[in-house]
Amino acid sequence: MAALLRIDGLSKSFRGLRAVANVSFTVDEGSIAALIGPNGAGKTTVFNLIAGVFPADEGSIALAGQELLGLKPHQICAAGIGRTFQLVRPFPEMTVLENVTVGALRAEKDVGAATERAKGFLEMLELDGKTHQHAANLTLPDRKRLEVARALATRPKLLLLDEVMAGLRPTETDRMVVMLRRLRDETGLTILLIEHVMRAVMALSEHVTVINHGEKISEGPPETVVTDPAVLECYLGEHEL
Repeated sequence: MAALLRIDGLSKSFRGLRAVANVSFTVDEGSIAALIGPNGAGKTTVFNLIAGVFPADEGSIALAGQELLGLKPHQICAAGIGRTFQLVRPFPEMTVLENVTVGALRAEKDVGAATERAKGFLEMLELDGKTHQHAANLTLPDRKRLEVARALATRPKLLLLDEVMAGLRPTETDRMVVMLRRLRDETGLTILLIEHVMRAVMALSEHVTVINHGEKISEGPPETVVTDPAVLECYLGEHEL
């Protein structure tokens, strides 16, 4: 498979603190890949660099051959990258359907067409029975799925998922895993996820990149990565793999 996302020599410092240091990896088109590491490893900083939240100091980020460095977040979204956030913050006084319709208006200029597209994504995420509920009244699992639906509504080629299973019970995690796998299989969407829930990483990911202290320390199939001594050492004291 061809690489959809290619990151080469990505680096970022904040006031002298090196948050990401010369990180390189690729994500194949149509695959589900994971970016993992201990707390504070630099994972979300990598996502923020990809999404254009702040500029990289060095390196290259290319989506389907298009260089993204220097683009603003809305331009990167238009190029085909959608993302979720660790802290789920829907528009609380808007309905579930209205929240997703806002995302769909990125690609659809007509509100009616955007609403119809939003309904399709809500059905994919099994939220179609809650379209008229206000987002403020949703449970955490439902808010997590709403976050994914909003990102999907922007019609991305690559979906960045930042800990969408954090705080979920094992049964809720398994449900999300099934949804994401079905989403990829039915649409061909490429997914890159940050996740601490290793049961989800092992069940979903075809390729894993591990970073620690901002540096890549390992990558490969999940069953190989979790036995890498460097990975086991960096996770010691965090949680069991």
